[in-house]
Amino acid sequence: MQERAPAEAVLLVGGKGTRLRPVTVNTPKPMVPAAGVPFLTHQLARLRAAGVEHVVMATSYLAEVFEPHFGDGAALGLHLEYVTETEPLGTGGAIRNVASRLSSGPDEPVLVFNGDILTGLDVRALLDGHTGSGADVSLHLTRVTDPRAYGLVPTDDTGRVTAFLEKPQAPEEIVTDQINAGAYVFRRSVIDAIPDGRPVSVERETFPELLAAGAHLHGMVDSTYWLDLGTPQAFVRGSADLVLGRAPSPAVPGRRGECLILDGAEVARDAKLTGGTAVGTGVVIGPGARIEGSTLLNGSVVGPGARIRGSMVGAAARVGANSVLDSAVVGDSAVIGADNELRGGIRVWCGARIGDGSLRFSSDQ
Repeated sequence: MQERAPAEAVLLVGGKGTRLRPVTVNTPKPMVPAAGVPFLTHQLARLRAAGVEHVVMATSYLAEVFEPHFGDGAALGLHLEYVTETEPLGTGGAIRNVASRLSSGPDEPVLVFNGDILTGLDVRALLDGHTGSGADVSLHLTRVTDPRAYGLVPTDDTGRVTAFLEKPQAPEEIVTDQINAGAYVFRRSVIDAIPDGRPVSVERETFPELLAAGAHLHGMVDSTYWLDLGTPQAFVRGSADLVLGRAPSPAVPGRRGECLILDGAEVARDAKLTGGTAVGTGVVIGPGARIEGSTLLNGSVVGPGARIRGSMVGAAARVGANSVLDSAVVGDSAVIGADNELRGGIRVWCGARIGDGSLRFSSDQ
């Protein structure tokens, strides 16, 4: 049996993460902690487990934070390189911008991953399927209940892509529940053919043009775990699913279970942490606190009797005694005084201060 050659990959990690603000004010989305480590760590660990050895990161927003954390990748068993866009180039432009760092030959496969997708995809199966089909580009497709927010990708009986339909709204436009899941395998020569030095979208330009030119685009439908981490609520859920073991990753720094508490955190004996809650280094949780399915970033403080559910508390932020957070996001270094009630997706900006008893969604009785 012929030995598989090590694959190489491109990670698209340059986005500003505007849907995640204020979480991404000080930290690029791929570096926001999920289950105790930067989300990107989970992607890199899964790539390494699939036999990838060389990864090029296409960076832009807050690009300076990636290399100091991951270095040359040796600690992960990888060779990492970093390429920074000076102007936003879109997905296709970002891929083309790193082409000079790739070592693959013209007909060899190159993996490309969006930097905000949590998935249980069998990366090796995607690679093998690409090679077996002889495709120019292979796409990971997943099925969703409501596809209106996504680009639809119908395929024929052989898996060949037949169209790209952007965010349909009318019922008759929804011809499939298959969507682009943000992971691809490109034939290297296809990357080199993407226009250089200008913004290009693979979804709106590269893929439709390839299809129109008669190229072979193959879709691999995979029904394993998949989640777009673009919103705060989705990010918190993804982190909780990693802690609970619902989403697979070899990079979770501890046992799967109801909570993950990193070294250096102080949790009161009678505090209750459930639902995949992740507690960062230096976090302090007071007596009687109840925290469910939430993410508390490094150095944050939760006061006695606080109730936190499905929320993210930023680095060095403080939540006062008896305050309630439900589907809330608290930015880095913000202070929520005692006896507040924050619900319904509310976002508190970095450094903001909310006095005791200032915000409620219900009676104070």
